[in-house]
Amino acid sequence: MGVSQHTSPGPGRPGAAGPFSQDRSRERGAAGAEPAASPGLGQELPGAGTPGDRPRASVRPMSQRGGSRPGPESLPSAAPACRPCPGPVPAAPGPMDRTGPGSGSSFPALIRKKRDGETLRDEEIRDFVRAVTRGGLQEGQMGAMLMAIRLRGMDPDETLTLTREMVVSGRVLEWPDSWQRLLVDKHSTGGVGDKVSLPLAPALAACGCKVPMISGRGLGHTGGTLDKLESVPGFNISQSSEQMRSILECVGCCIVGQSEDLVPADKVLYGLRDVTATVDSLPLITASILSKKAAEKVSALVLDVKFGSAALYTSLESARTLAQSLVSVGSRLGICTVAMLSKMDGPLGQRVGHSLEVLEALQCLEGQGPADLHQLVTTLGGCLLWQCGEAGSVEQGAARIAATLADGSALGKFQAMLQAQGVEAGVARALCTGTEEQRYQVLGRARAQEELPAAQDGTVQRVEALPIALVLHELGAGRTQKGQPINHLVGAELLVTVGQRVAKGSPWIRIHYDTPELSNDQRQTLQGALVLAASEPFLPSCKVAEVVLPQGSRSLEELTEEQGLGSSQELLCSA
Repeated sequence: MGVSQHTSPGPGRPGAAGPFSQDRSRERGAAGAEPAASPGLGQELPGAGTPGDRPRASVRPMSQRGGSRPGPESLPSAAPACRPCPGPVPAAPGPMDRTGPGSGSSFPALIRKKRDGETLRDEEIRDFVRAVTRGGLQEGQMGAMLMAIRLRGMDPDETLTLTREMVVSGRVLEWPDSWQRLLVDKHSTGGVGDKVSLPLAPALAACGCKVPMISGRGLGHTGGTLDKLESVPGFNISQSSEQMRSILECVGCCIVGQSEDLVPADKVLYGLRDVTATVDSLPLITASILSKKAAEKVSALVLDVKFGSAALYTSLESARTLAQSLVSVGSRLGICTVAMLSKMDGPLGQRVGHSLEVLEALQCLEGQGPADLHQLVTTLGGCLLWQCGEAGSVEQGAARIAATLADGSALGKFQAMLQAQGVEAGVARALCTGTEEQRYQVLGRARAQEELPAAQDGTVQRVEALPIALVLHELGAGRTQKGQPINHLVGAELLVTVGQRVAKGSPWIRIHYDTPELSNDQRQTLQGALVLAASEPFLPSCKVAEVVLPQGSRSLEELTEEQGLGSSQELLCSA
C-alpha cells in the first residue's frame, strides 16, 4: 500500500468511487481534505495519542517464526499464513508552512478572536493546526485556544475545516482502487465491557470487507481495544502502512495503534485536552474521531455513540448532539456515516477486564456468548454492509454477520489476524479452537477469584457499570496517565443478567484480582452496583436506542425493516 503526503482534500475528492461518493464541495474554502477518525469519547479519550509501546516488527510467515508458546500444537491450523510484509515506510516531512506573525496569523489575536465568540476563517484554522504540528506554539497558547473552543464552540464549517486540516497534518493511507467501496470501519465512544471491535472486524472481513481499524487504549474507567488485544501474548499493535496493506490483502482486517505520522496534530491536541479539561468539547471530539477515520480512507463508517451513567455523555440528548455532529461532518467529508446511540448504564456482555473480554469475544465469534453483545455486533455490522452496498437492508446485513459467527468463518479471520500481527501459530490456534481452560493457559489467570453474594431476594433491575469499572481500575485494570502499565488479568464476571430472578446469598459477580487485594470498601461499592426489586422476571431491552442518519434520527425498528427506508445510497446520499 502506498502512503501519500496530502496537502489538499481527499475524502470528498472528485472521482472517489463507491455508491456513497457525492461531491459535497460546497464546504468553505479548501477542497475536501482527507479526514481521519479519532478515538471516540470514552475510547476516543483513551486512545487518541498512544501509538503503542512495542517496536515495529515485520509480519513473517508463521512457518518462519521461532519460539514456543502454550497451546495444543497438535491441533491443525485453520488460519493461512500471510506472506512477508515490507518494512516500515520512512516518514515523509509534512507540508508545514510558516505560521504566526510572518504568515499573517497572530496567535494571541486568534485566541482572542475565538475567546470572544467570533468565527475563525479557514486559513486561521489551518495556521493553528500547522503550528501545533510543527511545535511552533507555546503549550499555554494551545491550551488557551482549546479552552476558547470548549467555551465558545465552533460552527459546522469551522469543525469541518479543523477536521480536514488535522487529517493533512500527516500521512493518509492509500489503498487499491478495487477496495474503495469495501473499506469500512466502526468507532465506539467507549464504555465498560465494550469488546465489539474484536468480533466485528473479522466478521466484516469474512463478508468480503476491508477493515483497517485504528484503535485506542483505555484511560480512566473505560477500556481500550488495544489493551484487550495486548493481553494475547505476541500481539503487535504497531504495523507500518505497508504491513497493514499486506494484512488486509490476506486476512481482510487488522486492528492497530495510531502511527507517529498519522494525524500528528491530534496526538498533540489530545494530550492537552486531557490536562486542560477540554475533553468533552464537541468540535474537538468530532475532529479527533473523524480525522483518523478519514486518514484511513474508509468509504463507510458506523459510530457507536454511548450514553448513560458509565459513558462520557450521560444523557440521550447530549449523545444525540454528538452523533449529529459526527454524522454531519463525516458525510461532508465524503464518508458514508451513520451513528447508533447505545445504552451504557450496565456493562456490555458478562465480562469486564482485558483478558476476560478476549475470552468473551471468542465466545461471540463462535456464535455464542451474551445476547446483548451478539445483537450489537450483528446490528453494527449489518448497518455497515448496508452502507457499503453489500446488503439490501440492515436486517439482511445483520443476518450475514450472524452467519459468519455461526459457521466459524469470522473466527478463522480472527485467528489469521492474530497470526498476521505477531501471535505464534500455536497460541492463536489454542485461543481460537481450544477449550476455555486452554484459553486461560494462554492468557493467564489472576491469582485470586472472589464471588460476592446477593444481599436479598429479587429481580435484577440493572447492574451499574461505573462502580464495577472504578473498583477494577483501583485493582490495576486501568491507568490514570498515558503509558502507565496495567494488569490484563484483573476483571469481573457477571453471574446474573438483567431481568433474572436471584435468591439471597447466591453469587452474582466474580472478581479476578492479584495485588492489591479486594478491600471491604470495594466489596461494599460492588454490592451497590446490583439493583434488585420485587418484580417479575423480564427480558432486557435492546441496547440501541436510536439511529442517526444525515437526514435525522430513526428507530432501529424502522432501519431494520426488510423494505424499510430504501437503499442506503438513496437514503444516505440525499442529504
